[in-house]
Amino acid sequence: MGKKKAARIWKRIRAFRYKRVFFLLLAPLALLCSWLASTDEALCESLFSLGIYRVVSQVFSTFFGVFPISVGELLVVTLPVVTVALTVRCIVRAVKQKKERKQILFRGGATLAAAAACVFFVFTICCGVNYSRRPFTYYSGLELRDSSAAELKALCADLIADASAFRREVKEDRAGVMRLSENDYKTSLATRDAFSALAEEYDVLGGLYARPKPVILSRGMSYLNITGIFFPFTLEANVNVDAPDYTVPATMCHEQTHLRGFMREDEANFIAYLACMASGNADLQYSGTMLALTYSMNALYDADREGFRELRSSYSEGMNRDISAKSEYWKQFETPVASVSTSVNNSYLQSQGQEDGVKSYGRMVDLMLAYHRKTAE
Repeated sequence: MGKKKAARIWKRIRAFRYKRVFFLLLAPLALLCSWLASTDEALCESLFSLGIYRVVSQVFSTFFGVFPISVGELLVVTLPVVTVALTVRCIVRAVKQKKERKQILFRGGATLAAAAACVFFVFTICCGVNYSRRPFTYYSGLELRDSSAAELKALCADLIADASAFRREVKEDRAGVMRLSENDYKTSLATRDAFSALAEEYDVLGGLYARPKPVILSRGMSYLNITGIFFPFTLEANVNVDAPDYTVPATMCHEQTHLRGFMREDEANFIAYLACMASGNADLQYSGTMLALTYSMNALYDADREGFRELRSSYSEGMNRDISAKSEYWKQFETPVASVSTSVNNSYLQSQGQEDGVKSYGRMVDLMLAYHRKTAE
C-alpha cells in the first residue's frame, strides 16, 4: 500500500470520527434487542417491558411532560426541514470545496447514518420490543375463546344500555351533539387520573407518566385520518382534539396505554375502555363505552344481521346525533391522502407482527366478550 493511499484512508477514518462509529453500533444492538425480545415473552417482559422500558419511559415522560405542548409534534414539523437544510448545506460545501469534496460527503453520509442508527435504537427500546411482550390477558386473567352470536348480542345490549345512561349525564351543544364538559387540558388530566384508578386493579398500568398532549395541528391529523399518535422518541401520547368530542377521551386513554408499553391495538382499545370505566367521569365513561360498542356492533353485523338491526334501533336519540355528527365530520377528510395514510399505518402494524394490520383493532371484541363473561359471574 502506497503512502498516499494510506494517507487518504487515514483521512477518511479521521473524518468519520470515533463518535460516529459508536452511534452506528446502536443499529446492530437494536437488532439484537429486538431478536431477544421476540424469542421469549417472559424474557421480553422482565428485561425490557418491566425493566429497561419501564424506567426509561417514566423518566422521559416526566421530563417531556413538563412542556405544555407536544415536543413530538414540534420535532415532526421541524426535523424534516432541518434535515433538508443540512443536506443542502453539505452538498453546497462539497461543490465549492473541490479538494475536500469526498471528505465532506463522506462525513455527511456518516453523520446521516449515525443519526438513523440512533433513531432505530430509540424506537426499538421505546416501542418495538413491546410488541413481543406478554398479552394483557396474562395480567387480567381473561380467557379468550370462541363466542356465540347470542353472547355477542348480549354484550352489545349491555353496552347500549350503559351508553344510553352515560349519555344522559353529559353536556351537549345547541344541535344536541355531545360536548366535553371540560377543556382539552382538564380532560387530559382526567384520563391520566383514570389510569391511576385502574392501576389499583392492574398495577402493571401504574407509574409516573405525563398526561396526553392535545396536538396543535389536530386538523392536519384529521386529513391523514389519524386520531392519535404515540411518539416513542419523547414518550408522549399525542391526541387529535379536532375530532368529535365523544371520541377524544377514549383516544387519550388508548395512546396512554401505548405509553405504558402495551402496543397491540386491540389491547390498547380494551384497556382504554377499562380506564374510562374506572374514571367515574361521565364524559370518559360515555366515550369508552361508545368505543367498545362500535367494535362490538360491527362484529354483530357480520355475525347476526337481524340482531344488529334490532339493537341498532334501540340507540338513544343523543347517541344517534353523536354518531351522525361523527360521520359528517370524517366525510370531509375522505381524500387520497387519508387513504395513503391508512395504507402506511396498515404496513407499519404488519411489520410489527400484527399480521391483520388495521383489522387487528376489531380483536377488541374478543377481549370485551371475555370481560363480559367474567363480570357476569
